[in-house]
Amino acid sequence: MKKSLLALASGTLGLGIAEFVMMGILPHVARDLGISIPQAGHFISAYAIGVCVGAPLTVLIARTRPLKQILLGLAAIYVIGNFCAALSPGYWMLLLMRFVSGLPHGAFFGVGSIVAEKVADKGKTSQAVALMIAGMTIANLFGVPFGTLLSTLFSWRFPFLFNTCWGLLVFYLVWKWIPSLPALPDTGLKGQFRFLRNLAPWLIILTTMFGNGGVFCWFSYVTPQMLHEAGFQPESLTWIMMLAGLGMTLGNLIGGRCGDLYGLAPVVQFTQVFMMLALLGTFLFAGVPWLSVLLMFVCAAALFAVSPPQQLLLLQNSRGSEMMGAACVQIAFNLGNAVGAYAGGLPIDAGLGYRYPALVGVFVVALGWICVTWYIRRERRCLLKRKTTDTVVS
Repeated sequence: MKKSLLALASGTLGLGIAEFVMMGILPHVARDLGISIPQAGHFISAYAIGVCVGAPLTVLIARTRPLKQILLGLAAIYVIGNFCAALSPGYWMLLLMRFVSGLPHGAFFGVGSIVAEKVADKGKTSQAVALMIAGMTIANLFGVPFGTLLSTLFSWRFPFLFNTCWGLLVFYLVWKWIPSLPALPDTGLKGQFRFLRNLAPWLIILTTMFGNGGVFCWFSYVTPQMLHEAGFQPESLTWIMMLAGLGMTLGNLIGGRCGDLYGLAPVVQFTQVFMMLALLGTFLFAGVPWLSVLLMFVCAAALFAVSPPQQLLLLQNSRGSEMMGAACVQIAFNLGNAVGAYAGGLPIDAGLGYRYPALVGVFVVALGWICVTWYIRRERRCLLKRKTTDTVVS
């Protein structure tokens, strides 16, 4: 792996821990702060909303700055947010710090995708982006279980302290290994949003939001589901979260490879079918321990198999506005997380049990599948129209 991609992957690893560790420590935070599990789920939504705000804010403030400088500034915000979260005395302070911690997330992925695309070898762009995203999946394989273990042994504050130290390492690696790439051409503030005049990027954004949001309806509450539905003991959560991380890692690498081989949009469309089937199976067989874990593995793999293709699809449909385009994928991803965490909590609040968030997720993912299918058919019509026009002209 190129050192520049390794530096980017270290950043996404830290961001992955910051985002996903809350799923593993949700019961500990709720118990310590004296709040309900659905209320603790608001910390997931707060982070996601921070992502949605931080990505366009970075474009507005720093779009004329060199890419490396932007990444360094985002790493600094990451350190500050996680350090203050570790020291939070109560619900509202932690909610605010989760929002601050989410601010650099989408922008880092957006700028990082542009850097990965520029340093990638020819014909391996999707795989280069997948390597960058691999940091987040490795976070779920090792970082999140480690954070869950720290929370179990000591306190839920320790994972945030670990994130603080990791953020300092990310800052150093970005400074040391990312090349000094020039700033992107400034097309002006309006130019950054010009690509949104077309239907295609909106379909990709909606595909990302609904597809990932549907999985997060279930994944936001995977810990209580494994405890109360599947019947696992709390000490089993570490290896269960590691299996989820392994699924994400494999799914991400397979998705990147398949995106280069078979086309970006078809990979997303095919994978979202697997998402719906796995979520439906999770609802039906939540009480069967081994099957519940297997379906969790499939859901986690599908969640990240679509990440590299979705990131590149929006980059391709936002030329001249790449920074905003790349950030929009993360905005859509985390807006889906926020909506998913909220929607998944509704049946729990209604007393229906922890298997029902997965059923809600099936219908949300179906909306994403409709959007990507619409995109594919639209692109095929446009391609056919261009071929017909070229034939008439010739």
